[in-house]
Amino acid sequence: MTRRPPITYARSQDGVTLAVTASGTGPVLVEAPWVPFSNVRRGWDNPLLRAFHEELGRRLEVVQYDGRGTGHSQRDVTDLSLDAMVADLEAVVDLAGRGDRVSLLGQYTAVPHVLAYAARHPGRVDRIAVFAGAPRGWLAMSAGETQALLSLMEKDWNLFAESAAHRWMGWAAGEAGQAVADALRDAVSPHIARATLQAASATDVTGEIPAVESATLVLHRTGMSQIPVDVARALAEDLPRGRLSLLPGSQPALFVDDPTAVARMLADFFRDGIVPDGPAAAPGQSPAAAGGLSRRELEVLRLVAAGESNGAVARRLGLSPHTVERHLANIYRKIDARGRADATAYAVRQGLV
Repeated sequence: MTRRPPITYARSQDGVTLAVTASGTGPVLVEAPWVPFSNVRRGWDNPLLRAFHEELGRRLEVVQYDGRGTGHSQRDVTDLSLDAMVADLEAVVDLAGRGDRVSLLGQYTAVPHVLAYAARHPGRVDRIAVFAGAPRGWLAMSAGETQALLSLMEKDWNLFAESAAHRWMGWAAGEAGQAVADALRDAVSPHIARATLQAASATDVTGEIPAVESATLVLHRTGMSQIPVDVARALAEDLPRGRLSLLPGSQPALFVDDPTAVARMLADFFRDGIVPDGPAAAPGQSPAAAGGLSRRELEVLRLVAAGESNGAVARRLGLSPHTVERHLANIYRKIDARGRADATAYAVRQGLV
């Protein structure tokens, strides 16, 4: 197994310590962490993530760090605001960039942090690539499937980690999916995870977008249903030097579908400014019903997975509470679920939310 890069530490403006690693050689690329699930040390145990970063490291010095409250960074934190996250990125850039310009890579919740930093420090940023995020955090988190996953945090933390990891990695991911699940569990406490995601959903940097001077590659997968392609397209259009590139595949992870090719494409962009051509987005398709559930049972399951109570489901569907309970009993029997958490995980796996 490839040796893990050693950890050094940066200190943010408020004194929070951040675990930082660097690997590879070349111009500096700082990868902002996907809070609250960053875990750089465990990431090197994931064969897909390791292959992705090793390929990037052939032509770039890749700097990663754990977000505040996660991984090997300081865990006892209270300020999870946008300004705190941007200050953390500033501390890492100051440590790794040695006064030179750097490039930035941001995914999911890190996208607003990267854009805000670039807007506030235009002289420090060369190029930017973002994936599966939006300037308004809620736009990237509002899908029914995402909300169903997040609802599992309140019900069963271990089941959430397993469901989230395998949904993001693909349910056939095997060793890589289990590595992500283990990394999620080890990355953060449920309390900090909830607080960080609440702050992320309220983040809005749309007012700072016009000040982003760097060439920015907005990446999206053609078959990814969690975030509509229109969100990525709007971001690319709003950025002064934005460009949308659509990648093949459906997994909501940058490093799952052909990680070597994606890493080479990013290295071409960050080193030489080469912008890839992507295929046209494919129209979305509704998932097929699974488990022999009836149309009404699917409606009940979707609402339950979205966090609705039995009473709320009854009101939404015009049913009696007793009828909803009967439908739930049938659903649990058909999909072999022990309760609402299992049913929610099933709905996520089947793409029903």
